[in-house]
Amino acid sequence: MLLFPVTLFYFSPAIPIEGAFESVINGSLFVFAALSVSGIFFGRLFCAYLCPGGGLQECAFLAQSKTPMKGRRHYIKYIVCIAIIAANVIVHMLNEQPVEIDFFYLTAYGISVSSPDYYVVYYGIILLILLPALLAGKRAFCHYICWMAPLMITGRKFGRLLGLPGIYVFHSKDNCNMCKRCASHCPMSLRLDEITVNDAVASPECIQCGTCIDACLQRSLSYRIGKGR
Repeated sequence: MLLFPVTLFYFSPAIPIEGAFESVINGSLFVFAALSVSGIFFGRLFCAYLCPGGGLQECAFLAQSKTPMKGRRHYIKYIVCIAIIAANVIVHMLNEQPVEIDFFYLTAYGISVSSPDYYVVYYGIILLILLPALLAGKRAFCHYICWMAPLMITGRKFGRLLGLPGIYVFHSKDNCNMCKRCASHCPMSLRLDEITVNDAVASPECIQCGTCIDACLQRSLSYRIGKGR
């Protein structure tokens, strides 16, 4: 989270489109591709342990800990992700210049926020992440807006379709007494009795953070490598 001013542009949905107008493939696209591939084996572990936006939202738990509303709002992030991908593809197809790769495009020595002007963008992104979490509930940005989540979700679904092994949270129902401590501690506000398939937590909203494992007094939850189906 403290490195966010350095890494900001590598998570940006706008910088790749700006680069596409100049036929430049920048670092964001490589990061997005890596997240898609990692999703096959690790699901959304990035969201749990490495995402600076996730860290910001968990800081907001101190002020807002309600459960975000369920419904079709969860599909907004898919629309945002598809729009970003479509814009990149269309602009690159229409641009007749030779494509070049510049991983550090629009950064100074790889640092994203390198001038006072960029702090306007930086604080704007901070507000975009924090406001939904403060107004709508825990990790609302992850649920509704994040353009990177669908990449990892798609990777996970692809891995399950091919029967590839991956890291999952497994639920042993024999030991479970349905105390629902896991649900009350889950940063994504999930209930295991609603999202478990063949003892594996298969919800696309699960970030494999392991908070439920720590909270379970019956030791009915654990990390395992399996096929999730």
